[in-house]
Amino acid sequence: MATMDDIARRLGVSKGTVSKALSGAADVSETMRKSVVETAVEIGYSRIARGASGKRLCVFVNNMAYEKPDDFGWDIITGFRKMAEPTDYQVDIIPFNEQMQKESRYDEFMLRHNYLGAVFLGLTLLDPWMKDFQSCTTPAVLYDNHVQSNPAVTHLGIDNDEGMEMAVARLVELGHRKIGYLSSALGSYVYQARYASFFHALRQFKLDAHQYMAGYAYRSSDCLAKHLPRLLDKGCTAVICSHDLLAHTLLIHCAELGLRVPEDLSVVGIDDLPLCRYTSPPLTTIRQDRTQLGKSAFYALSSLIEHVPISTLLLHAELIERASTGPAPV
Repeated sequence: MATMDDIARRLGVSKGTVSKALSGAADVSETMRKSVVETAVEIGYSRIARGASGKRLCVFVNNMAYEKPDDFGWDIITGFRKMAEPTDYQVDIIPFNEQMQKESRYDEFMLRHNYLGAVFLGLTLLDPWMKDFQSCTTPAVLYDNHVQSNPAVTHLGIDNDEGMEMAVARLVELGHRKIGYLSSALGSYVYQARYASFFHALRQFKLDAHQYMAGYAYRSSDCLAKHLPRLLDKGCTAVICSHDLLAHTLLIHCAELGLRVPEDLSVVGIDDLPLCRYTSPPLTTIRQDRTQLGKSAFYALSSLIEHVPISTLLLHAELIERASTGPAPV
């Protein structure tokens, strides 16, 4: 187990200098602080292993609204704080971007700012730190992202296979035999996982699972313009969308085309955003309990801090049925 003495010997400085650099003391130069942090990461020094006294955690947020109660990230962060703060953890919310990730590696950032671990909301597969998570030593919980073979990293989310199977099962009960899928671009782990879960569910019910039953694009408008006509031509009477905002856009598009929902086409979303109760018609969706996700994020992160190597923590999905789904048209 690496110690401050090991860092000091490697750099040829005193243990006191190393301690000051790691604690952010004002009388240590930025150059020395950078050298100490980089060396600490290189030799595997861990604040947790050394019994750090500060109890600081952070939630990194990108590509996700979180500042208002109706925002997707609000409930996740609230759930996390409800668990963390009563146990004397300080929780910081940190917006992050690609430039910030390029300036320092994940372990270096966490050591420099005295954080014991972090939860990540809104990561993409192209984020620079995704490579760091393959070998980092600082605990990290990744919402809707997965990294294999690192005991310091946990994947958190809902069971997409279960949720998609629920949605397809209900549509089959309503008489639908041609079910399509529309998605945002597959540039994130979760959209890839939901895409795969859709086809797995189709095969479970022995439905047409050819690739032409799905389509994806970066922009919702492009996705609908390019792929909805094909799905309708294939005889689809129901469409599942990769998230609620895309499903809402589909409802509006159907109204513009003169398609009645659900009489002509049933529509299902994923997430159960607050807007789902107020769309026209109200949207059937696969619900994520975001407060419970936040609480589970703390459970996973605190377990990692205690060296319990949780690989994946998935919550059960729930199908919320509203007026956007109905019997298949004759």
